[in-house]
Amino acid sequence: MAQVETPHFDSEPPAFGHEMRKCFSFDPDYINMNHGSYGSLPSPVAEAIKPYYAMAEANPDLFHRFTSIDIIRDVRKRMAKFIGAAHTDEVVFVPNASHGLNNILRDITWEEGDMLCSCNTTYNSISKTAEYISDIPPYPENPQFTIIFPTTRSEIIANWRSYLQSLNQTRAISAGKLGRRPKIVAVIDSIISVPGALLPWQEMVKICKEEDVWSVVDAAHSIGQELDLNLAEADPDFWVTNCHKWLFAKRSCALLYVPRRNQLILKASFPTSRAYISPKQRNGSNFVEQFEWNGTMDFVPYISASCALDFRAWLGGEHVINAYCHRIAIEGGKRLAQILGTEVIDQEQDFQFTLNMVNVAVPFPPTISSDFAIDMAFRQKLLIKKKIYPAFFYHNGKWWTRCSAQVWSQVEDFEILGEAMLEACKEIIEEFGDGSEEKPKTSMEDTIEKLAKTELNDQKVFLFK
Repeated sequence: MAQVETPHFDSEPPAFGHEMRKCFSFDPDYINMNHGSYGSLPSPVAEAIKPYYAMAEANPDLFHRFTSIDIIRDVRKRMAKFIGAAHTDEVVFVPNASHGLNNILRDITWEEGDMLCSCNTTYNSISKTAEYISDIPPYPENPQFTIIFPTTRSEIIANWRSYLQSLNQTRAISAGKLGRRPKIVAVIDSIISVPGALLPWQEMVKICKEEDVWSVVDAAHSIGQELDLNLAEADPDFWVTNCHKWLFAKRSCALLYVPRRNQLILKASFPTSRAYISPKQRNGSNFVEQFEWNGTMDFVPYISASCALDFRAWLGGEHVINAYCHRIAIEGGKRLAQILGTEVIDQEQDFQFTLNMVNVAVPFPPTISSDFAIDMAFRQKLLIKKKIYPAFFYHNGKWWTRCSAQVWSQVEDFEILGEAMLEACKEIIEEFGDGSEEKPKTSMEDTIEKLAKTELNDQKVFLFK
């Protein structure tokens, strides 16, 4: 049976910091401060997966019908252990976290009176998925939980409990009218996309159980950033993470975790697999079989997850990697805030919300617009002109930047970013005004067209996560 070959490393790894850049394929002039959006494939992982691409092209039938399936089963076993799943058959691969979350939310049998709870900080496409589901029959409600930073973990936990209890009061009223008890499903971020903040998601999942609410955890940023994952202990109802972000797998690669008790809820993979069996005829779950093959695609990124673990072990392992990245995030964030004359969003004394992403306020007047055009301007001025880029977002009346710290990062990168941001902020205020006078808002289309004609020179602009 085919197996994943362990890469052989004949030398010591480079030192963390700029020396580590030799393990990646970055443009020498580019400073990557936004690893959290798309991940960054290490060159050793890219080399390690070349034989699998060769296999796929040497005999496509053999690779897709037998070889890849056998290999990916072994990789699933390794990944299930890595995230602390109780059983290998509770973990399958999907292309990305959004794909997996859509599979979950669209597969649930929604009924009148049901509630699909999201949050003001839910990732935008998932928030829109919840909105879409509430817009089609039987029109489940889409209430929203609010988190405003700065805050504290204890405040979030207390507010979450109160919020679910209020939803349960609404459910009790609906149950009396409908003659049955509606379900409540809650989407919870483990680490929010923006702000890039670690939530007390295990405690929130526990409260869901106490309040009879299904928990769907968007863990897009967790694997490779959250240490010592133990899903058997945390026991969410559903959990999805991206391996191509912080784990260093090839894009796109994600894990979908569904405990055995809930696998019948997911009636079909998306797209529907040839292995689908109608629930009327099904004798037990065929969860894994449906996700093993549901359309021709590039399966090598799934295999790359195992190669990424080998690369990370070569670097020193999870605790060594994340200790460095966390330190750089804290020190770099403080230094950036000092240069900008602002603050970090995490006001907790021990930085409980911060792992390897740090959020720093942008030095704008409070009157400046929250329009998307501001974000677009940052992309043009920093990514295109300066070849340095973090993510930008608007929260609680302010613009913020989310910076990712990785094994190649140094505090010096935050200093370079700070100087570039000061220049960009000055230019943006000159171009857009400080918001003290009412100006007509620019549509997204007009903004993109304007930038394309002036500075973008046919370069594509992408949304981040």
